[in-house]
This record gives sequence, structure tokens and C-alpha cells, in this order.
Amino acid sequence: MEIIEAKPGDTILLLGNEAITRGALEEGIDFATTYPGTPSSEIADTFSKIAKYLKSKGKEVPFYFEYSTNEKVALEVAAAASLSGLRSLTCMKHVGLNVASDTFMTYMYVGCKGGHIIVTADDPFCHSSQNEQDNRYYALFGNAPMLEPYNPQEAKDMTKEGFKISESLELPIILRTTTRVSHTRGPVKIDACKESKKKGHFEKDEMMVTVPSVARARHPVLLEKMEKAEELSEKSQFNRIIEHGGGVGIVASGISVGYAMDALDIMKIDADILKLGFTNPLPREKCRKFMEEHGKIIVLEELEPILEERLKSLAFDAGIDVEIYGKGSGHFSRLYEYNLEIVISGISKILGVKNPIPDGGKTDLKLPSRPPVMCPGCPHRASYYAVKKVAPKGTIYPTDIGCYTLGRYPPLKVADVLLCMGSNAGMACGFAKSTDQKIISFMGDSTFFHAGLPAIVNAVHHNHDCVITVLDNRTTAMTGHQPHPGSKVTGMGDEAIALDIEEVVRGLGVEHVEVVNPTNIEETAKAFERALNFKGPSVVICKYPCILLEVRDKRKRGEKIPIYQVNQEKCKHCNICIMKFGCPAFYFDEEKNVRINEEICNGCGVCVQVCPFGAIEKAGEKR
Repeated sequence: MEIIEAKPGDTILLLGNEAITRGALEEGIDFATTYPGTPSSEIADTFSKIAKYLKSKGKEVPFYFEYSTNEKVALEVAAAASLSGLRSLTCMKHVGLNVASDTFMTYMYVGCKGGHIIVTADDPFCHSSQNEQDNRYYALFGNAPMLEPYNPQEAKDMTKEGFKISESLELPIILRTTTRVSHTRGPVKIDACKESKKKGHFEKDEMMVTVPSVARARHPVLLEKMEKAEELSEKSQFNRIIEHGGGVGIVASGISVGYAMDALDIMKIDADILKLGFTNPLPREKCRKFMEEHGKIIVLEELEPILEERLKSLAFDAGIDVEIYGKGSGHFSRLYEYNLEIVISGISKILGVKNPIPDGGKTDLKLPSRPPVMCPGCPHRASYYAVKKVAPKGTIYPTDIGCYTLGRYPPLKVADVLLCMGSNAGMACGFAKSTDQKIISFMGDSTFFHAGLPAIVNAVHHNHDCVITVLDNRTTAMTGHQPHPGSKVTGMGDEAIALDIEEVVRGLGVEHVEVVNPTNIEETAKAFERALNFKGPSVVICKYPCILLEVRDKRKRGEKIPIYQVNQEKCKHCNICIMKFGCPAFYFDEEKNVRINEEICNGCGVCVQVCPFGAIEKAGEKR
């Protein structure tokens, strides 16, 4: 495994996320926690792979790692380790920090002992998220020092330096990445790994118990620490000027630094770049001097105009006569992520020069619409199909975060509203009281443990008449098949106590609970019918492994995957398999006959139950 076996001085290709893990290892990390979420997942997954790899070699794992129940718990677990003097890292996607924010805000008052890095991976353009919030606001909101890398090498370097900054200030520090930094692969120079402590010791201090009197005393201490942080920011190697000459200055952070450098090379123009990596606190003196030396300032930052507005405020307070261009001037958008074409187009318009990219990078080529789909053989599709067979017209379907969210697309269309992790059951309660419609909500097994339990308690206590569905595919599928509290192993490969969802639900007081195998459509439909007829909260647990894991395990056992085909003599061209069931393994051939693509079919056989004419037949085995 190259990331752990590479020798000092080697240069290897790493994702930005993998580089963060490597940086943590080089600084002797003791403790790492997460709740998996794209685009942060590979950070934690790499810790998990390293732990399992070292154990397979009979070597000691130098750190503790866990996939926690949710982001709030992950931050609290790692905070305890940090307060015991251990170097800790907690990683999550941007919306995960919303979940952890209650802990985060007061944790900044308490401070830390061992260095603690909180990685928030933002997702401009919502590649895999329900919003594209800018978590730089959390650094401002919580008074947290923040670093922003622009490539994998800097991701590793900032992780290493972040531990030192955190320990010098006795404050947890935010390492903010974005999707393009997280998932860019680049060369990273390897350094030696320091030894970890493994165990710490907690020294009691009444100033860690944040009753109001303590909180009032800790707040000014936090502000004093941030003044020291600004001194570090002014001197930081991550805040520097890349000189190209000329009277134009570009201020950029994160991935925008790379776009800025490429744009200047392509456009053949002279401009200095103030590259900001230690972005909170802002190095105000460095920024003031840079603005004084340049007549025009172009601010490149994805999402919100945070740097731009702070620079404008600094310029106004200092009386600096400078033109500042960015989102406020209308040259760049607060929407989505940037790319090289967008940056070049904006700079061209600001400077009044010709855009060197033909037609601004636009093309007449239009790709066909291709919405995301659940995998062929996904048990969620069978669950949804069974629900649609018995749910009355007008049924409301609150859904949640996971593969099953894809049920919103035709032909299934069983997702009506989604806010955040766990919102499905809470909204089911609200709809049950505010309407006379039937309610069937959906959440996954990982979501159930993450944020589903409180709403089920609420449903029981208030006797809300709704059906809450747990789509239990035995893993955290969408983010990479990570374990959760219902799994039999931990992220380090150790045996774990697997919580049984049915037992948990019954323990919460739900009277009507059924566990079904969703690949049996008739029995699943009957279970939902009974749940709909029950007055009060009911829970249906659709329990079947993720088809990708099922196929993998069958191969490991040496089992063959069934092959199915459509018997054209029996097929009546009702098209239910395509137009209502919607498995992507089905397609129309040139003669408009329905066929099954054997290359992507996973052999679940559920489609046999769907066809009313018995036209789908087993035709052999593969692999």
C-alpha cells in the first residue's frame, strides 16, 4: 500500500483527500473520526484501509479510527481525545458541520490540547449534496483559524502545519477543501512519519464546563487567541505573493489559485497573485499592502464573496484608492464552481482584453440528459415498486440522503421532499398532522442511526399516523460502503456489536414493525398495505444487502451470477419493466423490442416478478 509504505523523499500521486491522511500520519496522528460524506470520504476511508492493511501484515496500527454515528458524535469523540493531549482529526462534508455545529461553537470556547484538525469538504455545484453552502462562514462564525489548500501537496503540508498551529493556539482548526481539491490527484512529496502517543491523559479543569459564568470568561480568551492567530497568518508560508509584475493584482484562495495561475499563462498578461491559504484570520496587513501596490484587484473565490467584502472593508478603512472586481461587480457568480474558462472570461472583461479561448469555451455540442439511477438490482427499486402497488393516490413520500434519494426520478417518483439527514421521519410527523393524506417516508440504515431516532421517538410520543420505512441495505452505500452501528465490523476491521434496527425500533415504542425482503415484491407490498391500515406510527424495514456487495460476496464464494433474458415470443410489449419498474439493465433494441443488457445486469431476478406475462426467464449464468 503505497501511501503507507512510501519512503521519505519519494513522490507519489495522491488525491487531495489521501494527501490529508498522509499529512496526518507524518505528524503522528493519534485519533481520527468521521461520518462519511462526499467529497470528504476518502480521508477516512484511507485511514480505514491503512489500519486493515497494517493488521493484515501483523503490524501495529499507530492510530485509532472510527466511523462515528454522525458528525456531532465524531467531533465530540475526537475532542475528548484532543483534550487528553492526543493529535486528532475529524472529517466531514460541508453539511456535516451543520450537524456538528452545536458542539463546534462551544468547543472553540473550551479549546483543545493536542492539535485538532476539523476538515470540512465543501461541494460547489452540489455534485453530491443538497446545497452548496460556503463553510468559510463557520470559521468567521465560530472564530476558528482556517486553512484552504489549492492542490494535493498543499493539502498535505497544511495538515501538518495545522496540527502545529492548533497546538500553539490551543484551538481546533478548520481545514476547508472543495470537491476539486478533494478529488484532484497530483504529485505529493513524502516525508517521514512521527511516532504517535496512542494514549493521553485528561487533566481536569473547571473552565471546561461551560456554564454561563465560564462561557463569559472563555469568550474573551478565544478572541485573544484569534489575535495571535492573525500574527501567524501574517507570517504564514501559505499566504504569499506570486509575482508576475504589472499593476493588476489577483487575490485568490483554494482551487481558484490554480485557475488564476493557468489563466495568466494562457492570457499572457502581467499580474501579481496574492495567494491566501491561511484565510481566517485574514492577514490584514499583507492584504492592505497588496492593495496599496496595485490599482486593480480581482478577487477569485468560489461561492460567497467573503474575501471580496473583507478586502473592500479593509480598503475603505485604510483609505486605499483601489478598484476591486469580483462578484460585486458582476464579473463572477456566487453560483456553482469555477473552471478555467469562467476565470479567463471574467478577467478578460475586467481588463478589456480579448478572450483567448475561442467562443469563450462554449460549444454547440449538447449531451443527452442522463439522470443518475439506482444500480441494476438495487433492492431499493424493488421496495419502491412494491410501495407504488399499494399506496393510494396522493400519498406523500418524504425521503432522505442516500442512494434511495434517486427514487425521485421517473418512473418511480417516490420522493417528494428532502431537507437533510433524518428529515424524512420528522416531516412525516408534520404531514400526518397537517394533512389527511397517507404518508410513507424513507431513510437508509446509516441515516436511521445518524439522525432518524429522535423523529421516531417523536412519532411514537405523539402517535403520528405515518409509515416510516428503513431501507436497510447493510451499509453506508452511497459514500463508499462504510460500516455503521448496524455493521458487524468497525472501520479498523475489528468485530463490533451490531445493533438490530428492529429491536431498536421496538425499544422506542413502535407497536407495528415488520421486516421484509424487498426482493419479494408481493410480500413487501402486503407489508406496506398492513402498515398503511395501522392507525399510528408504523415501521417497515426493507432488509437486503446492497447489490454491489451481494455480487462481490457471491464471487468470493465462487457462485455464478444468473443471466436473464426477455422471451420475445411471450413479451406483449407492455413495457412495464422499463416504464414502471425502470431497471437500467433493460433497453429497447432497434426494432423496439425489450432486451436485457447482460453486461450490467446483476442477476437479482426481481424483474421476473414484475413481468405480468412471464416473459423474463433465467437463461444461464455468468462470471
